[in-house]
Amino acid sequence: MIYTFVAYVENKPGVLNRVASLFRRRAYNIDSLAVGTTHDDRVSRMTIQVEAKDDDAAKRISANMYKMVDILYVEDVTHKDNVIREMLMIKVSTDNTTRTEIIQIADIFTAEIIDAGIDAMTLLITGTQGKCNRMINMLKQYGIVEMQRTGAVAMLRDSEGVPEGFAQVMTEMGIH
Repeated sequence: MIYTFVAYVENKPGVLNRVASLFRRRAYNIDSLAVGTTHDDRVSRMTIQVEAKDDDAAKRISANMYKMVDILYVEDVTHKDNVIREMLMIKVSTDNTTRTEIIQIADIFTAEIIDAGIDAMTLLITGTQGKCNRMINMLKQYGIVEMQRTGAVAMLRDSEGVPEGFAQVMTEMGIH
């Protein structure tokens, strides 16, 4: 099963490498990783998806991450009410006969055409992993020239709110 962790970390050089090394040492393959700064440039947010055999293994992953010095807060959002999305940019071969079909596929998936040339078109889509996979499968027949996916990003729905423990850490750091 794929588990999704959200980790708030200090925005310092080497933190990403230490987190990735933790997973490597424990022989867990990271399926998806997205990292970016938060509303405070001292804190980065990581969304990490990893396959674990059960909830106990996921709890061990979370506990091991908490032991790291630069980790401020970790939460397993797998079984919580969340929103998970990724972004896909895909360049597809086109010609005069296929251009209209590719535009129709883009419309179906609410993808944006971000570049169009004589022999290729680049589309941008955000959505669930399944939605991105379905669009890739539809476009394979036209010839995929190039493709780039982000890692998944996740947030709890507004009903969940910010965990009290994390709010306290942020307050101690002077982040509001």
